[in-house]
Amino acid sequence: MKAITKVYINGEFVTPHGTEVLDLISPTTGHKIGEVILADEIDTQNAIAAAQAAFKTYSKSTKAERLAHLERLLEVVTRRKQDIIDVSVEEYGGTLQFSSLVAQNAINDITAMIETLKNFDLEPTTGRTKVHLQPVGVVGVIIPWNMSNGFIVTKLSTALAAGCTAVVKPSEMSAMQTQVMTEIFHEAGLPKGVVNFVTGMGDVVGAELTRNPGISKIAFTGSTGVGKIIAKGAVDTMKRVTLELGGKSPNIILDDANLQVAIPTALMMAFFNSGQACAAATRLLVPENRLEEVNAIAKAAAENTKVGDPRDADTVVGPMVSKKQYERVEGYIQAGIDEGATLLTGGMGKPEGLEAGNFAKATIFTNVKNHMRIAQEEIFGPVLSIIPYKDEADAIAIANDTAYGLCGYVSSSDNKRAHRVANQIDAGRICINGIFHDSEAPFGGFKQSGMGREYGRFGLEVYLEPKAILEE
Repeated sequence: MKAITKVYINGEFVTPHGTEVLDLISPTTGHKIGEVILADEIDTQNAIAAAQAAFKTYSKSTKAERLAHLERLLEVVTRRKQDIIDVSVEEYGGTLQFSSLVAQNAINDITAMIETLKNFDLEPTTGRTKVHLQPVGVVGVIIPWNMSNGFIVTKLSTALAAGCTAVVKPSEMSAMQTQVMTEIFHEAGLPKGVVNFVTGMGDVVGAELTRNPGISKIAFTGSTGVGKIIAKGAVDTMKRVTLELGGKSPNIILDDANLQVAIPTALMMAFFNSGQACAAATRLLVPENRLEEVNAIAKAAAENTKVGDPRDADTVVGPMVSKKQYERVEGYIQAGIDEGATLLTGGMGKPEGLEAGNFAKATIFTNVKNHMRIAQEEIFGPVLSIIPYKDEADAIAIANDTAYGLCGYVSSSDNKRAHRVANQIDAGRICINGIFHDSEAPFGGFKQSGMGREYGRFGLEVYLEPKAILEE
């Protein structure tokens, strides 16, 4: 059993002021695998003070100095890639496939930020005026449990590139993963106080970060509901905010797509990270005159989708992160049944042989109406809704008939047509004929999927304040 008894403040592992102990439960087995002492407001205030003191020096660092820090961080993350994978599988129940992808993307994200910073002009001229882009200040980084170490690397590599210091509040359910990442940042040899980690509850540590005037910016990934609370709290001290929130992403299968390829791919896009992903393509929009064909392919593909031990290389859907999350998913499956959607495969209850963990069945509903809860609300589990449409215009209208706008997906054999449709979807990132990641492309949401962007130059800019310096 792993006992996590320290927080990381001012370059040191210190005993927290907080005394509350949280048990860490394996989502795969239901057994206790560790415990963590949670940080409190005092710990958070100490971390903020350390970051403020470090900011005085680090904010004046040169581009070359920041690049050197990022390159050292890249070296350590790369060397400890397997540790990042292993702890994700053990603590979170992330599948080996997904956890490996997250670890590699973390490496790619740092690499991309190094290249972005190399080519980024921190003192551009516009018109006749020199603009100095200075770091925004101390950043409060608040992240969820579904891709914990990936979020840490993305946000902190950007903050470091901008010259900001940071206090990180990871999910309390990700304490073992955070411990590994804290060790990595410590080993990278950053100046004391530049990065601080305080694992605690959202209504304690997160609330202190949101209200404390020593924090200049909040970078948050999580639910839309919590994002709204943070935005409201941040306005009192005029904090800058980047909010990457929920999604209910449409995947439009156009009538010229190869269904034998597009539909199995669509299931992979819906079920990746066991469905616990804001970018998951959970609404599958298909031509109504091909619905029966789609149903047959989808059912066969789902029944060949392995739900099981996340350590197995062929497992696609692992456990839900907690009993509470499992019960949430079950509630939505029951809601889909109650609302009259057709249960194509999956359904209520745990798969046979997996009763000890938080495993939900890979579930598909068809003949779903877009007004149903399973089509409008973020489930965060392996539940896919197949929605028929009449024509291309109807598909676009259904795709945009949502409060969210994080991602969208289009499948077509005609690239020009796919681009035409993609341009009409109200979302921050659109993928054509698959699901892809580009560490330099902006990522963020329209509507209630958030505000601001991450990755590359678009992500770096929101950690910088432009100061115009005019002269005659």
